Amino acid sequence: MPTLVQILELSRKEFDRNLVGLTDEDARKRIEPMNSISWIIAHVANQHRSFFVDWPAGRATEARYASYGYGAPASQPPLEEALALWRDACRESDAWLHSADEAALAQVTPFFKENLGSLLVRCICHTWHHIGEINSVRQLLGHRAAQFVDMHGWQYPGE
Repeated sequence: MPTLVQILELSRKEFDRNLVGLTDEDARKRIEPMNSISWIIAHVANQHRSFFVDWPAGRATEARYASYGYGAPASQPPLEEALALWRDACRESDAWLHSADEAALAQVTPFFKENLGSLLVRCICHTWHHIGEINSVRQLLGHRAAQFVDMHGWQYPGE
């Protein structure tokens, strides 16, 4: 049975795949009411960082991510800045994700009234939501739509 962490890892690969070929200009363009792709990247990075680095440690989200949290105002950060947040958040959260056991997943953080296992599922769904949003913005900017879900060689373990 695949783990939630494996499903999150597949989600991250799809997220990255939908960013291929974007320029800084593309990523910073905002087509209202949607956010710019660079803001979306930083926003999803904020969630990964908050859920799997800061909150399990009992601290509030790191300041450089906080301006991209839920309800934060729209902005158009440089693509490289957003990608640095994304790469850092993924790398830093992997330590917790790869060591999390059932007890860790059952822990409720003081920052959100769900346990970390539920937040892991929320993060997977949230990432996919924004993959669709990025794909929509890409098409509005004249890019081809990304092929529907590349499984990246992953297959459900079967007989």
